[in-house]
Amino acid sequence: MSAAAKEKLIFAPKDGQYATSTLTSTDLSPSPLTQFHTWYTAAQSHAIHQPETTTLSTAHLPSGRVSARTVYLKELDTRGFVVYSNWDTSRKAADVASNPRAALTFHWREMERQVRVEGATERLTEEESQVYFDTRIRGSRIGAWASRQSVGIEGRDVLEGWVREVEERFKDQEKIPVPPFWGGLRIVPDYVDRPSRLHDRFAYTRDSIDSDAWKIQRLSP
Repeated sequence: MSAAAKEKLIFAPKDGQYATSTLTSTDLSPSPLTQFHTWYTAAQSHAIHQPETTTLSTAHLPSGRVSARTVYLKELDTRGFVVYSNWDTSRKAADVASNPRAALTFHWREMERQVRVEGATERLTEEESQVYFDTRIRGSRIGAWASRQSVGIEGRDVLEGWVREVEERFKDQEKIPVPPFWGGLRIVPDYVDRPSRLHDRFAYTRDSIDSDAWKIQRLSP
């Protein structure tokens, strides 16, 4: 074995052949949002574990450093894809503040399907975020207030102390207001791509996020 080969900790792991289905442009909805809803519903019926799981990618300017993390899609509306988080102290908050664009990647392994979304970001209003916030269990609502996401702390006892402070603050309140620094972020797409090992790959593009006219184009894999 060569010295170069010995240095590789992982090399060419085995993969399978992907041949579940094919895709043509006539199979697609004119809107990527309705098409995504169709695929998401199919993923649910295939018993795929948490098909709302997605990778949210952001990039900071001017450095251009990219970061990614796994989050859950919580809403899909006629404008875009919505995730919820801390938008004050987190790294993604700093990224979006400097560069208001983001990308989502969904991978549904059992269906051999991947969907990529790129677009501009916009914060939901406090009223919109409150609607979702009210569906969370009390502990999650307390945690949203207590967490200084991504801030360094000396130990878990610091976090637990913040939680106790918030619990005391809201001890007699069932209705907890959504924190001003926490809420929904909508990714308004201008590009949606369905890449595939099947070599059936299509992209939705539009000239602006305010346009209802989408162009569907087959791409080379």
